[in-house]
Amino acid sequence: MSGTKSSAPAFAGTPAEGLAFTVHSLPDAALADTERRTRSGRIKMLLVLLVCASPVIASYLAFFFYRPDTGVNYSELIVPPRPLPSAAALPLADLQGRAVDPAALKGQWLLAVVGGGQCDAACERALVLQRQLRETLGRERERVDKVWFVTDDAAPRPEVLAGIGKDTTVLRVPREALAAWLAPAPGQVLAQHLYLVDPMGQWMLRAPPDPEPARLKRDLDRLLRASVSWDKPGR
Repeated sequence: MSGTKSSAPAFAGTPAEGLAFTVHSLPDAALADTERRTRSGRIKMLLVLLVCASPVIASYLAFFFYRPDTGVNYSELIVPPRPLPSAAALPLADLQGRAVDPAALKGQWLLAVVGGGQCDAACERALVLQRQLRETLGRERERVDKVWFVTDDAAPRPEVLAGIGKDTTVLRVPREALAAWLAPAPGQVLAQHLYLVDPMGQWMLRAPPDPEPARLKRDLDRLLRASVSWDKPGR
C-alpha cells in the first residue's frame, strides 16, 4: 500500500541488534546413570550391614538398657567395644612358642584372665573364679571359653596348669601389646580384672577388681540370654 513501509516496525524498546542466547550443555546421561547406581549400591550395602548387625545391637541394648530384674549392671560396659587386633598388633603364642592368630579366638565368648607365668595369689583367685563362673552357667557354658593371657616369659607352675584344666587356652603375649587392646580401670592394673570378649572378638565388658561372683554371674547370664538369637555354641 502506498505511503507505508514494506518492513514491520520494531517493538518499542527492542535493540536493533539481534538477540543473544546462551546454550548450556545437557547432562551426560551415562554419567547420571552411573551416579544413580553408585548411590543405590551404597544404600543397599548399608541396609545389608544394618540387617546383619541388628541382632547384636538389639542384644546389647536389651542387656544394658532393658533390665526388669535389676537396676544397674555390675560390670563396666566398654563404649565403643574394642575390636580384636591383628596378628601384627597382638602377637600371640602358645606355651610351645607357636604363633597363634588372634582371629582363632573368635566365635565364642571369652572370659579372660591376665597374669604372669608364676601366677601370684591374686592370679590364682582369678583363675579359680573364671573356672567357677563358667561351670555355674550350666548348659550355656559351651558358649564361653576360658583364656589366660600370660604377659611374661616365666613358665607357668605345673600345679596352676593342673588346676585350670585342659579346657583353658593359655597364650603368651607382650604386656604392652595386650594393654593396647584390654585396659584396666583408672588406678588399677591389667591383672586386677576379668575381661569379657564377644564372639566377634570385641572386648565389651570389664569386671571390677575382686568381683562378687554372684553379681558377675548375673551379668553373664543376662548377656548370654540376650545374645541367644545370634550366638550359638562352638566356633
